[in-house]
Amino acid sequence: MGLFGWFEKRSSSLESPAVPLTDSSLMEWMGGAQSTAGVPVSETTSLGMPAVWRAVALIAGVSAALPLHTYKDGTRDRAVSPLLRDPHPELTPLELWRLAYVHRVLWGNAYVQKLRAPSGQVKELWPISPERVQVERVRPTPENPTAKLFYVTDDWGTGHVLTSRDVMHVPGLGYDGLTGCSPVRAASQGIGLAQAAEQGAARLFGRGNLVSGVLQTEQRLTAEQASALKSRWQAKTAGIANAHEVAVLDSGASFQPVTMPLKDSQFLESREFQVVEIARLFGVPPFLLMSTEKSTSWGTGLEQQAQGWITFDLHPTWLAPTEQRVTKELLGSTEYAHYALAGLLRGDSAARATYYRAMRDVGALTSNDIRGLEEMPPVGPEGDILLQPTYMAPLGSNPLADNGGGDLAARAAAHMAEAQRLLALRAEGGDHADDDEQH
Repeated sequence: MGLFGWFEKRSSSLESPAVPLTDSSLMEWMGGAQSTAGVPVSETTSLGMPAVWRAVALIAGVSAALPLHTYKDGTRDRAVSPLLRDPHPELTPLELWRLAYVHRVLWGNAYVQKLRAPSGQVKELWPISPERVQVERVRPTPENPTAKLFYVTDDWGTGHVLTSRDVMHVPGLGYDGLTGCSPVRAASQGIGLAQAAEQGAARLFGRGNLVSGVLQTEQRLTAEQASALKSRWQAKTAGIANAHEVAVLDSGASFQPVTMPLKDSQFLESREFQVVEIARLFGVPPFLLMSTEKSTSWGTGLEQQAQGWITFDLHPTWLAPTEQRVTKELLGSTEYAHYALAGLLRGDSAARATYYRAMRDVGALTSNDIRGLEEMPPVGPEGDILLQPTYMAPLGSNPLADNGGGDLAARAAAHMAEAQRLLALRAEGGDHADDDEQH
């Protein structure tokens, strides 16, 4: 299907007599499929569910806030990438990548247009909303070896046909190798059930069905009499001053309290269960969605859960694909991109101090390296010296041996020779051994 055929299908589907003009067809045309619960679910309407909003904001915010460094291939030497430092004329790097991650979490795909200079070098990155993109696999050509075509609608309604040279596509989990599946569409029933339960609770309270009780009488009352009876009842029973008072009713009136049925309490439990379902859908621990009812709210338990989320979901599902896609399409063949997960320690000063101390003790970081990570100026050339613990030396070696270290090594060797001489005298039982020891 070509570009114009696709746009014609999108614009004229509702005008076709073969398409019934129903609520479901309208919602499908607007991007929201009708769930069995009766609530239309789309990538944008799903954000009305607080658990979905929190999960999307968490994944996108944490991923975009991590430092994305560039290194020379085969080394750990940092390289400077002007494109990653300033990728957009209006958006900051965090804002651009956060939007890309929001698209991946909701639609399952992120599309970023690559604007090139006349020399062919990528100069700017512009995110494209996935709802404006249609991807199609075509026969590969020398101009388009990736065999992908992107039909894109711009902000002014004009259609464009772009290739992988023009668009960086970061797909999520999928089954055809072409695009990723939308988690929201795949779990529309669960999200729709959560939204329906929330709307049901809102209607329950909004219509005033939860009244405290009912005043009953066998007499027929006019509207004025009923209002007067209600006013007298409230005047006698409402307020802290009337607490534990005894109410007296006349004319055969009686009061029947109304309590919440047990099925309504199960309704509340179902709402809590949907939060867990959404946490399972996006791979986020429930406590990060502010749901701590069934887990400890302090101690190392939550720390281990957060570490597990980073290890088993955040890095392999979200960060690693972005690293490899940026390396493949935006950097040269001699560079690669890598997220600095140590950036997650920035809010924990104790954890940072422990990490720095351990890395310096084993000779992995210098003082200037640590100061650079803390955004502090270096202390001078002496801060570039790697330290080695004296108790950690190869077996059979002498860490105080003369390795060009000057007088210190020579004095150490002299003391070692004197100690060996004294031990030899004691072994022989010489008469001067004690005198030598005292000397």
